[in-house]
Amino acid sequence: MAERILFLDCFSGISGDMTVGALVDLGVKPSVLQWELAKLELEGMHMHFERQERQLVTGVKFTVHEGDCSAEAQPSTHTHSHDHSHTHSHSHSHSHSHSHTHDDHHHDHDHAHPHVHGRTHGQIRDLIQNSDLSDFVKTQSLAIFQRIAVAEGRIHGVPPDDVGFHEVGAVDSIVDIVATCVGLEALGRPRVVATPLFDGKGWIQCAHGEYPIPAMATLEILKGIPFKQVDENFEFVTPTGAAIVAEFATEFCAIPEMQVEAIGYGLGTKRLPNRPNALRALLGERAQQVAPGVYDTDRVTLLESNLDDLSPEFGGALVQRLLKAGALDVWHTPIVMKKSRPGFLLSVLAPEDLAESLAGTIFRESSAFGIRRTTWERWKLQRRSETVQWNGQAIRIKIGTAGDETIQVSPEFDDCLAASEALGLPVREVYHGALEAFRQ
Repeated sequence: MAERILFLDCFSGISGDMTVGALVDLGVKPSVLQWELAKLELEGMHMHFERQERQLVTGVKFTVHEGDCSAEAQPSTHTHSHDHSHTHSHSHSHSHSHSHTHDDHHHDHDHAHPHVHGRTHGQIRDLIQNSDLSDFVKTQSLAIFQRIAVAEGRIHGVPPDDVGFHEVGAVDSIVDIVATCVGLEALGRPRVVATPLFDGKGWIQCAHGEYPIPAMATLEILKGIPFKQVDENFEFVTPTGAAIVAEFATEFCAIPEMQVEAIGYGLGTKRLPNRPNALRALLGERAQQVAPGVYDTDRVTLLESNLDDLSPEFGGALVQRLLKAGALDVWHTPIVMKKSRPGFLLSVLAPEDLAESLAGTIFRESSAFGIRRTTWERWKLQRRSETVQWNGQAIRIKIGTAGDETIQVSPEFDDCLAASEALGLPVREVYHGALEAFRQ
């Protein structure tokens, strides 16, 4: 049985406008996006889709403008009955030196137009909920904003509902997120798979000053997702791009075995010296790897080392470092070592392709002189994620299946905790409420 799949090849990172451009280049009609975005009644908003090139790679540049732009754009760029020839030069009201500011200003999105700033998460939620958008677009758009709100709330120490979006609350960022969800629905809601992500170094100018790359919100959103930093002075991943990947991607890998039907490129604004500033998207099908009633299988590497001279503080930091580096799981087991010394067994479950690099992390971050390595075969459920709305809060649901049978259903605890804080309700009540919403 074939599975519909959208693969995001993030060789130059990802932002909201690049994602929309790639979806249009895959075949989503701009007129569809214009029709659906009109349901938000964002006064004076104009979308542009323009075919451009980055280092000889052609694709769609998506741009959003506010206000009267009749003097600055040709008529064709406003006629969204085109299939794809214009795009928007996303710049969420930031004057960054190279890419973006707190949100989708990746690859230099600079709108030279006034933006409406300061929308709160609650205002954005009301805007989307009160629209005539489809249930899928509403739910997924709200889930993406919820991720950003939770991340910003943790950074600034405020409840998610009280987070005031500046760059992300601008019209162009709202359009990026909603248009992405509209585009995915137009493509038939394919399963999304992405490459592991990376970001550069340096500084970005945000609403409250200069901040280091990766942006703090980006790092918060990418918890649990394969991610690394490279030595290039550029912001490759914006918070909006990170939230889109975190919400939709169910797997992170190189291009999987698939039958490619269409290839699209969404372009960023900046012209980079070392690579095309583009997001590549592949749409196609791949054969289901698991027959109904049969568990999925894979191979993993178990790394182990006995430690008796590592302080608990360093041991705790090592666990977090390994998880961020891509470990599937890390745990400590108390043991008694030679000379009756108390110690612990460090166990790290690693993807086979990351085992050696994770071993290097153990050597550098602990007192280990040796690491045992074994290969394990696993049975596992197929995993996917859906987002439900409960009392106005977006809560992700983890679902484990074997063929056509749903075996495990579990609300994401971090989402339940954030919702409980926003609503002033016990976490247990939110947890069971989200389960009931999913079952209904």
